[in-house]
Amino acid sequence: MFSSVPVPRQPRGSEPPPEVRRRRWIHLGTWAALLLLVGLSFQGSELNVAQLISGTGNSWRYIFGTPDQPNSGFFPPDFSKGALYFSQMLLTVKMAVLGTVGAVLLALPLGVLAARNTTPNRWAYQLTRRLLDFLRGLNEFVLALIFVAAVGLGPFPGILALVFHTAGILGKLFAEGIEDIDEGQVEAVRATGAHPLSVLGRGVWPQILPHVLSMSMYRFESNVRAATVLGLVGAGGIGFYITEAIRGFDTRAASAILIIILLSVFSIDFLSAKLRARLQ
Repeated sequence: MFSSVPVPRQPRGSEPPPEVRRRRWIHLGTWAALLLLVGLSFQGSELNVAQLISGTGNSWRYIFGTPDQPNSGFFPPDFSKGALYFSQMLLTVKMAVLGTVGAVLLALPLGVLAARNTTPNRWAYQLTRRLLDFLRGLNEFVLALIFVAAVGLGPFPGILALVFHTAGILGKLFAEGIEDIDEGQVEAVRATGAHPLSVLGRGVWPQILPHVLSMSMYRFESNVRAATVLGLVGAGGIGFYITEAIRGFDTRAASAILIIILLSVFSIDFLSAKLRARLQ
């Protein structure tokens, strides 16, 4: 008979392994940095809850008017020029459509160059990434002002502003989608000796198509909202009319325009969400 001899267990140390301790310190450092950032953000922000509460009455009187000032306030809205406002809102949606389509056409090749697994070399990757950063960093208003100075007032500079700013956003999103694809399918197409463009068309494009459509629809929603205010700088659309109404203290006309904008944005957001749900 064999006698079982107990094997002495190695004593476990009270300290966790170095890798675990390192991760803990990284987590603690990250949270400490975030808390410090939030704390520093309060400096100079002039946050004053008491002032907000005391000023609520002024906002109420501005929106709903006061008895001692006839025709003050935003209600009832004045739809006497409703046909004009609706036509300008339609023009705003057209600007968003053209801006989004142009941005997608520009962002697709930029996204390919900005993805590590499809870019031809490191320099192309870095240059394209910096270009996308530059386009995203320029606000639509800044771009609209630049293009208004170049081509004059009207919807054209607004469309150009939407194209270039949105291309910077979509290019980055497309690049991230390309980097997440299944490389096995790409390698299978490449193993057949296919041309690099065929590899993109048959190995990459089918995988990122749902992502491209979903992100494009999302940015279209955002561009509709952005296009409604580009008229503030003379870049066409309904924004020009709401600016004129507010400057002329015609708050009831401004109320009618805001209602049209809100109804249009709500409708587009609802339809876009339904469409994106079907595409996923």
